[in-house]
Amino acid sequence: MIIGIPKEIKNNENRVGMTPAGVRELVAHGHTVYVQHTAGEGSGFADSEYTAAGAAILPSIEDVYAIAEMIIKVKEPIEPEYKLVRKGQLLFTYFHFACDLALTEAMMASGATCIAYETVVGRQGGLPLLVPMSEVAGRMSVQEGARFLEKPQGGRGILLGGVPGVKPAKVLVLGAGVVGRNAALMAAGLGADVTITDISLPTLRHVAETMPRNVKTLYSSRHNIEQELPTTDLVIGSVLIPGAKAPHLVTADMLKLMRPGTVLVDVAIDQGGCFETSHPTTHSEPIYNVDGIVHYAVANIPGAVPYTSTLALTNATLPYALLLADKGWVAACKAEPGLVPGVNIVDGKIVFEAVAEAWNLPYTPLEL
Repeated sequence: MIIGIPKEIKNNENRVGMTPAGVRELVAHGHTVYVQHTAGEGSGFADSEYTAAGAAILPSIEDVYAIAEMIIKVKEPIEPEYKLVRKGQLLFTYFHFACDLALTEAMMASGATCIAYETVVGRQGGLPLLVPMSEVAGRMSVQEGARFLEKPQGGRGILLGGVPGVKPAKVLVLGAGVVGRNAALMAAGLGADVTITDISLPTLRHVAETMPRNVKTLYSSRHNIEQELPTTDLVIGSVLIPGAKAPHLVTADMLKLMRPGTVLVDVAIDQGGCFETSHPTTHSEPIYNVDGIVHYAVANIPGAVPYTSTLALTNATLPYALLLADKGWVAACKAEPGLVPGVNIVDGKIVFEAVAEAWNLPYTPLEL
């Protein structure tokens, strides 16, 4: 198969779809790989490393899309790329269709097959291609939250871990999935007073048994969240419904419960955000203020640490990329059933039900 790895053009997205080591594996399987000039530069990988791995370098993004049968990316295509995607082409990347109607319609119009990292299911369950970036984003959410709690950044002027004689900051983590657990662990390690919520009691029991003593669990309800907000300094939203829009756990009217300078970090912004007042931001302009509350809603948090993120992502995606390239997507789905829920759009039809529901568009089961 002819595989193309274009350079990411989303704002401050420095990751790349495949490391040179991953390219070497694809080439060893007999595939032809084309990498756009400087595609790996932001992650610390030079063109020479890709050529040494067996890839050919193409000068432009147009060249890569024009020649490739399968495109491997990190983030969803953005508007300048829409016209480059063609009928029958296979795109393997993060899409998050449920929060982007323009992208959904563009990919339907293209006639391409779109397999979304975020809805591929592992053999033991879970979302194996979402996990590594969720781990990065969860840990980064605390790092960024601590930064914006600083007074010069607009926050309350609180040191996350406090000092002897001064209480540490209070951190509220909404959702005890991969992002939430990593955020709680990071915040606890810095000495914060952490509360993590979820609606799954088995999950909360597991968290209570495995987390440090400064992490407390709380059942997630509107009442309980409202009780926590007045004394919380940093709120991290990490709720995920695979492939669907995230629920709003902090509504606009709940902002008045918080003290000015409180920081909200919405890690769920890729799926629409779990704070009602959230809208996507970028690494160049990461925050905005609503009613005195600082909102951080960068849609590609792991893009700030691209070397770590690209290595972690390739570790997870490479086995699936090899399977898709070796067998084609139809045979690959038969060989690996977990790929089936990853298929979101085929030949103009939405085959992932949550995406169709999000935009009130027709849904076609994949088997049809």
